[in-house]
Amino acid sequence: MTTIIEISTTNYDEHILPIKIALSHLQTNCDITDGYSIGEPTSKFGWTFFQLLLKSSFHNNIEKNFSDMIQKYKGKKEEKLLKFLSDFFELRGSKVKLKLIEYY
Repeated sequence: MTTIIEISTTNYDEHILPIKIALSHLQTNCDITDGYSIGEPTSKFGWTFFQLLLKSSFHNNIEKNFSDMIQKYKGKKEEKLLKFLSDFFELRGSKVKLKLIEYY
């Protein structure tokens, strides 16, 4: 299962480092390396958009290791993951918007 998430921010330069640090923290907790990739940013109307690809092993381990936290969110399984990641990023200094692009 591969997950592609579009991340939107009004301040890419300020938010990209905390996002990478948060993802590194998640990888450490999931005992995974190279579990994600970040696409090139594009800017439109004052917003910057870029894609985050979560590899299946990383995605599965996030759901397994943080299941108690993820289950507290409302919505479908994919929506819960997005809300968890959004809050996880925000707690580490990146207030961004997440949108699910592909979930397969």
